[in-house]
Amino acid sequence: MCAVRRTPASGSDDLISLDTPPAPGGLLGEPVDAAARRFILQLAKQLHQHGTPAHRLEVTLSVLAQRLGVRAEFFSTPTSIMVGIGELEQQRVHLLRVEPGEPNLGHLSQLGEIVRQVMDQQITPAEGLHRIDRMDAAPKPYPLWLVLLAFVCASVAIACFLKVRVGDLVVASVLGLVTAITALSAARSENTRHVTEPLAAFIVSTLAFTIDGVLGTRTGYATSLAGLAILLPGLTFTVALTELSTRHLASGTARLSGAIVTFLGLGFGLALGAKAGGAAGAALRDLLPMLHGALPRTALPPWAEWAGLLIAPLAFTVLLSARKQDAPLIVIACAAAYVTSKFAGAAVGEELGAFLGAFVVSAGSNVLARVRRRVAMVTQVPGLLILVPGSIGFRSVTSLLGQEIETGIQTGFRVAIVGISLAAGILAGNVVTRATNRIRN
Repeated sequence: MCAVRRTPASGSDDLISLDTPPAPGGLLGEPVDAAARRFILQLAKQLHQHGTPAHRLEVTLSVLAQRLGVRAEFFSTPTSIMVGIGELEQQRVHLLRVEPGEPNLGHLSQLGEIVRQVMDQQITPAEGLHRIDRMDAAPKPYPLWLVLLAFVCASVAIACFLKVRVGDLVVASVLGLVTAITALSAARSENTRHVTEPLAAFIVSTLAFTIDGVLGTRTGYATSLAGLAILLPGLTFTVALTELSTRHLASGTARLSGAIVTFLGLGFGLALGAKAGGAAGAALRDLLPMLHGALPRTALPPWAEWAGLLIAPLAFTVLLSARKQDAPLIVIACAAAYVTSKFAGAAVGEELGAFLGAFVVSAGSNVLARVRRRVAMVTQVPGLLILVPGSIGFRSVTSLLGQEIETGIQTGFRVAIVGISLAAGILAGNVVTRATNRIRN
């Protein structure tokens, strides 16, 4: 599956229409004031923090700057953005050092609305700055207990996709809660923030293989994957390939390297946890023989997969901080992506199925965003989370760590092919919807 933490949003027509011609002389028809420049800088920082990829961020800010009458150039990387304002010989460069933050689709929706109002001259750039400040000061949209429940529900849904046994759903829910507590706790400290993934992988896999040894489920790997799937950087990997495809080489290469390092950290934590959990499980099995076979081993009913397809988008709504009113659309987007990929993949192959799934969610999100004048990422990001090859990449890393070199390389090649297919589907959806919009106009 995928990761929802620090994941960049996919490339889509979002925030503003790229087909809208700039107004000569600026949106206001007056000399540019300092508020317009500050608005552009603050918006750049906000979009970057919430994971907008380089190719979308630079184009969006360039169109906005033209509409405001600001001569500006932008250069984005995963950890910083440079903004040059003014004529070339008198350009003033601003460096914004930004750590990728938590995905927040609710904030992106509000930013899109603020940008549209500024461009439509409904509010001034100064008022736009004030609204952004109020947005930052607002409390989180969901309480902590609901976020923990969303982690649990996401792990259970992913376990349903993996077609485990009924008893394994209980284990997956416990591991999802452990992942949530570990990830949220580690993110609060600067000392542990950068080791969140391997730390969570070690704790979760140790617990999973210990339970496996005591209860004799033989599903330690599957339940570990279900518990850790939220942390997998599958979406980051896919967006990195999209950035490379759009010739944003610096950002794409850096993002791709980050995804690979995260995969390796998770795989290393799993390998250590599997060893520790296996030893602990063997020791506890002799002390607690009555627990062997305690969990039911009944196969999941056929409808469990479709129940997971309903639960996962609702969990993503909370984990991505999307607005409550967008939940039905997120469910529809995830269902459309999953069903298209599943049945197309069975008919014509996994790679083409991934391409068609990404195409459907990308094109559909863009069309919906144009009709509703909303942000396409609200439905596109959750839809892609259903498709990204995070679990395949996880298997590749664990195979390499287990010295299964041939299997690891084959699986890693599958990750690359599926990731390229998803990136191609995203770009094809953008091209088709943009071309259709031009024909209509």
